[in-house]
Amino acid sequence: MNDNDATNPASRSDEPTNLNPENRSEAQQPDPFAVLEKLTAENAELKDRNLRTLAEMENLRRRTEKEIADSRIYGVTNFARDMLTFADNLQRAIASVPAEARANADGQLKAFIEGIELTERDFLSRLAKYGVKKIEPQGQKFDPNMHEALFEMPDPSVPAGTVVQVMEAGYSIGDRCLRPAKVGVARGGPKAAAETVSQAN
Repeated sequence: MNDNDATNPASRSDEPTNLNPENRSEAQQPDPFAVLEKLTAENAELKDRNLRTLAEMENLRRRTEKEIADSRIYGVTNFARDMLTFADNLQRAIASVPAEARANADGQLKAFIEGIELTERDFLSRLAKYGVKKIEPQGQKFDPNMHEALFEMPDPSVPAGTVVQVMEAGYSIGDRCLRPAKVGVARGGPKAAAETVSQAN
């Protein structure tokens, strides 16, 4: 070995022979399939988040619409409930006039009675504009959601559980009970058709 061989690094046999920069850059590049798989997973996650956000926004929109609709319908509940006393007093005033006196009434008395009846109809129509309606339970099947049973009375001519007497009118607002009707319910008669069918099944 001469001095040139000793001082020249390129002549050493233990030096790596593959020093091509292109080969080194290819070795450092990530696996394209792994990159694609990662991007696909990230896309699926973002899509799922987007769908969840859209669903939450839709649910919020529906809840808000329902709350607004309920506030329009039921916002006057307390006021309407207080006004029912006025409707009751009008009805009591009309009921206090005997049927015979009403039939024979003329002049001022007849005009007075008709005025009270007109006032009651007008008042009920104004309540109806706000969703308040009078419950008419006479002859209907007893509904614990809309009626309050004060007593039972034997009446075999109608199915058991039928409202046979109304002691105080009830009112509803929207699809809710504003005040239950106070009623008397028949007992001892034949069972209602729906109950008979359910027991037969």
